[in-house]
Amino acid sequence: MTILISRHVSGEGPGYLTEFLERHGIPYRIIKIDSGEQLPDRVDGLLGLVFMGGPMSVNDPLPWIAPALDLIRTAVDRDLPVLGHCLGGQLISKALGGMVRPHLTREIGWFPVTRCENPIASDWAGALGKHFEVFHWHGETFTLPTGSTHILASEACTNQAFVIGKTLALQCHVEMTIGMVQRWASEGAREIAEPGPTIQTEKELLNGLPVRIEQLHNVADLLYGRWIEGLA
Repeated sequence: MTILISRHVSGEGPGYLTEFLERHGIPYRIIKIDSGEQLPDRVDGLLGLVFMGGPMSVNDPLPWIAPALDLIRTAVDRDLPVLGHCLGGQLISKALGGMVRPHLTREIGWFPVTRCENPIASDWAGALGKHFEVFHWHGETFTLPTGSTHILASEACTNQAFVIGKTLALQCHVEMTIGMVQRWASEGAREIAEPGPTIQTEKELLNGLPVRIEQLHNVADLLYGRWIEGLA
């Protein structure tokens, strides 16, 4: 039994998530979509599914999108936990009947999110307080599927996270490491060339990075810790 992690581009791997899983003795396997590897068509032998981010859209005609959506639906139907980060959260939304569309503005940088006022949000994120900072890098947004519960929002993007059963869909990134932020800031220079209220400069992205990453990992520990409670 293992957790299957779907990676869509080499620079957006599972990051801190693998450290978390290893620390808890939870086996995992990474499917490198960017290297031509294919997702399985069954969930037999899996503890859960994780989908990472990527610059593509879930609405793009890519050959792996439909199998990913089918696999998510199968997992949720079988009561297996699914976890999505950014693009991964958008995949979960679309698979479960939501919509993904371009957002009014890109959200790139360190910005706070606010925990929603409902029991499920308190269950998943209550220990984090009402407001806490996470990392963002996205230009699209998802809607909330029927039956899901909204748990996190930001000023620039209302739908930052939802829960449905054992499944957690995130628009934001809690898996970041120091190296990942540095790489994204460098490789994404064109995207942050015109900073604004919701787009930070490279200097802002890297400012206080060790402390920010440590705090982000505290957030990830709590969210991931709640998510693994659903593993069989």
